Amino acid sequence: MNRFLIVTNDGKDREYTVTRQVTELLEAAGRECILCKKDEHKKIVREFVAGDFDCVIVIGGDGSLIEVARLFLGRDIPILGINMGTLGYLTEVEVGHIEEAVSRLLAGDFELEKRMMLEGNFKDHKTDVALNDIVVSRKGELHIIHFRLYVNGELLNDYEADGVVLSTPTGSTAYNLSAGGPIVEPTASLIVVTPICSHALNTRSIILSSEDEIEIEIGLGRNGSREEVYVTFDGADTVTLQTGDRVSVRRSEASTIFMKLSKVSFLETLRKKMKGN
Repeated sequence: MNRFLIVTNDGKDREYTVTRQVTELLEAAGRECILCKKDEHKKIVREFVAGDFDCVIVIGGDGSLIEVARLFLGRDIPILGINMGTLGYLTEVEVGHIEEAVSRLLAGDFELEKRMMLEGNFKDHKTDVALNDIVVSRKGELHIIHFRLYVNGELLNDYEADGVVLSTPTGSTAYNLSAGGPIVEPTASLIVVTPICSHALNTRSIILSSEDEIEIEIGLGRNGSREEVYVTFDGADTVTLQTGDRVSVRRSEASTIFMKLSKVSFLETLRKKMKGN
């Protein structure tokens, strides 16, 4: 690997201390480093990431890493995360271990870990993808929403809830976990369906095959009124649906590739991250 794109979360590495450290270590080894440009809103300039890179190093938290994964969709460029966030389930390297991490990277002492993504499709042929989750949630005032959930064309259940989380294994430790869903080994191939604050005693998360197609149909609101909901992809892109509309969710053909330097297992990482939480 010779050409690296460095993406820094300005709010985390405000003085660019970590960014300079990573850049200097790589350049001292004869590698080329390009610092990613951002616009006035601190968003990555999409045209800038169109270049030819061997690896993307993200300095920030899980949110920064997800943003990069979505931008590099389908390009199969490995991503390495340096954690400057809080829990940091997705970021691989802690700030105190940067020298060791870069040394392993340069020596080729790493593994590439492929993570599945989800794709959402709408009747107007609009489509979007998510690494963590696709969430259907209420729009506007505090109230439950009514929706039907189909799997491969067959009705699974009618729900009255605040919404529903459709999660990848990677996203199982995000909103899915907060909503009471299960934690899943991140390289698994499956889809987790977790209702949000469901108004029923017997509604639990459901684990589906990664080959299943899930459809959510929006029902009527209070007193038969027309309902509006949000469909959100990784907490970023949002589509508004109304009563009678559907979103179809399936496994995406694209995937995200994470660079794994540590020999620490997922279970050990989980134990450390969840300790005291």
